Amino acid sequence: MKDEKLINPEAVAMCRSAMLCEKDYDDLSLIFDMFGDSTRLKIMSALFTHELCVGDLAALLEMSTSAVSHQLSSLKKTKLVSTRKIGKNVYYSMADEHIENIYRMAYEHIKE
Repeated sequence: MKDEKLINPEAVAMCRSAMLCEKDYDDLSLIFDMFGDSTRLKIMSALFTHELCVGDLAALLEMSTSAVSHQLSSLKKTKLVSTRKIGKNVYYSMADEHIENIYRMAYEHIKE
């Protein structure tokens, strides 16, 4: 679109200067993709409360360990969860509080 067709070029210029780079939009999109699955939301909800291993999460969610591991892999790839190994067990926890803040704000929004 050419700028001469703009109705409010100052507003467009302000918005353009506030835009992120394409990679940042791609990274944000990946984060929001993680919120697009109810199983991942349940896993995150549990991990906001306490770190858990795959077996604990599988029991909590009444799912197979394989299915939970698959979802944890996605969460780990996007750096939303971190791991800690004790012996043969791997414990998962949320990487930081930012995702919990997004989760809580979204929950408050749907409850309005």
